[in-house]
Amino acid sequence: MKVSDRTRLIEENIGLAHSCVKRYLGRGIEYDDLLQTACLGLVKAADGFDESRGLRFSTYAVPVILGEIKHMFRSSSLLKVSRELQRLGIQAAEAQERFSQQYGRNPQISELSAMLEVTPEEAAQALCAAQRPASLSQPEEDDAPATEIPVQSFDGELIDCIALGQAVAKLCETDRRLIEERYIRGSTQTVTAAKLGMTQVQVSRREKKILARLRELMQ
Repeated sequence: MKVSDRTRLIEENIGLAHSCVKRYLGRGIEYDDLLQTACLGLVKAADGFDESRGLRFSTYAVPVILGEIKHMFRSSSLLKVSRELQRLGIQAAEAQERFSQQYGRNPQISELSAMLEVTPEEAAQALCAAQRPASLSQPEEDDAPATEIPVQSFDGELIDCIALGQAVAKLCETDRRLIEERYIRGSTQTVTAAKLGMTQVQVSRREKKILARLRELMQ
């Protein structure tokens, strides 16, 4: 696999690491510790992915990421987020903001690594530490900020089905793209709306209907 393809996979699927981490919250390990391990799993998945096998990257990557996290729980020595990574995460967020303001888009991992003068792997981990995509368990609130309209929560088993392309396969193409953007790639409602040619409110309403449909399919 080309280096550019590898970095693209990592860049476009950071949301997978966050989604996998959410399954293990509240089990005695801090979010950032889990996230660092999940990011290592994401990098490992990008290294081992073979597109010729006909699998979606998310289908291949989720078990690899979860395997890394489970190994972390079994290990007697837990992986800790270093101060250096925390510092790098802050720098990555600041660099990404400057780049976005100048060029009107987010930097690729290769561009971010050049800005930070680190390897693409280190840049990917820093970006993971700096980003917080939409929560899969955030309750619906009437006074939510206008920038992000929350939706109802759904459980970890449903997340797995989405990642593995099972229940989602029964949805129409637009609905599949919406769910993949929101819960596989970790895109905000605003970004998803722009990609699908919809408004943020339309994405929010449609998302709720899709999640209700997925629950029905899973019963």
